[in-house]
Order: sequence, then C-alpha cells, then structure tokens
Amino acid sequence: MLTMRTGLLRALGAATCAYGAAAAYRPGLLARPLGLVDSHGPVGPYHALAVRPMAWRDAATGLAMLVAPKGPALATVTAVRIASDVGDALLFGAALPGRFRRAGAATSALGWAALGVAGLIGSGRATEGRSNGRHGPR
Repeated sequence: MLTMRTGLLRALGAATCAYGAAAAYRPGLLARPLGLVDSHGPVGPYHALAVRPMAWRDAATGLAMLVAPKGPALATVTAVRIASDVGDALLFGAALPGRFRRAGAATSALGWAALGVAGLIGSGRATEGRSNGRHGPR
C-alpha cells in the first residue's frame, strides 16, 4: 500500500484555504494575475463575480484538506482539489487573454495539481508487511 504524505497535503490545504479566502475578500488577488484587469485598475463587479466562486471553492477544499481525517477522506478531498486544478488549467489555457497569460496560469494550476498528486502517492514505497526495513517481516 502506498503512503500519503499527509504533511504535504495539509500544507497544500492551508495554502489553498488562505489564498482562496483572501481572493474571495479581495478578488484582484486572482483577477490581476489572470489578466482580467490591468495591474493598477479596479476590479469591476463582473470580474469579481467571475473569480469569487473559484476563490470560495479553493477556500472550502483547502479547509477540508486541513480537517479531513487521514485516509480515504483526505484522499477524496485531495482528488477533488486535483480535479479543480486540472479544470482551472483547461479553462485558463483556453480562455484567458494572451498566450503568455494562458500558459502561465495553466502551468500554475497544473503545478498545484501535481503537488496534490505527489501528496497522494507519497513515497511510492510499500509499507504493509515491513517492520524492520529488511526484505520481509520480522
């Protein structure tokens, strides 16, 4: 059985929750890097309306990753987080203005998804049936 990297998943959850909550409160934190508004301009109500649901989703899934019990619950909420990031990458890669913005935003979203995958697959070493690190059980 593969072991999850629980610490990595909790850290990913904390970062996602914090950023999501901050972006829900201040939508420019998400809208500006995506190129939806210029770097100094105000975030209009329509842009805020477009990014806030993503921000709240991130805050909620991040919080769930922080409080989910280790095991199937944490794996499930992490899979939801990964699917959200892959969906964001597809959306950003297809719809954002400018090739550079599209590539950067899609790459960033895929990077977050990759962190989730890395946390799920853990060390990649089987742990069941091994008690002393040798070739078999004691």
